[in-house]
Amino acid sequence: MSEKELKKTSAYVWFDAEFTSLELDAARLLQVAVIITDNELNRLHPESADLNLCIRLEEGEQVSAWVEENLSGLVAQCRTGGAVTLEEADARIAAMLDRYAGTPCAEMSDRPVLAGNSVHNDWFLMRRFLPQFAGRLHYRLLDVSTLKIQWMDWVGREPFDKESIELLNQYCPGGGIDAANAHDALFDIKASIAELAFYRSGLTTN
Repeated sequence: MSEKELKKTSAYVWFDAEFTSLELDAARLLQVAVIITDNELNRLHPESADLNLCIRLEEGEQVSAWVEENLSGLVAQCRTGGAVTLEEADARIAAMLDRYAGTPCAEMSDRPVLAGNSVHNDWFLMRRFLPQFAGRLHYRLLDVSTLKIQWMDWVGREPFDKESIELLNQYCPGGGIDAANAHDALFDIKASIAELAFYRSGLTTN
């Protein structure tokens, strides 16, 4: 009997979100971003198709004091006509997956995997507010934070410096990361992709 062929992950759906509060039980989505890659971290779509959406804050809807102080620019954008509803964001992300990741998939093993840093937080709110998106994903998560912990504990080396634009552009396939956009959701996705590429390169040579 021939050895069963290893089935690799069909795609990584890199997802990052900003929230209205750090208390997840009370939080809503404020911004969402998506990039889809293959398992070698190469984009499956043009860079122009990267998704980065501000979610509309309805009149009178409040955010936490921390968010108001630290993400004031984003909060202002979410109160403009350019922001989208949660329903529109869900539909646009689902359409992106259908076009570039071949969803929906009947078999769980064929579905793409959600990827990011501490991505369980994003998964928690995504399942609540973005049901079309959630329904297209595998139940497994790719959390770069896991590799970071192993890198420090097992390899015994300093973790990837996500504040270094030079390192981010060195390790993120395609580069093009601009410091001016630091720490919005799309920037954070690119930083997570670069971080995973960094740990992969080190773990395969140690």
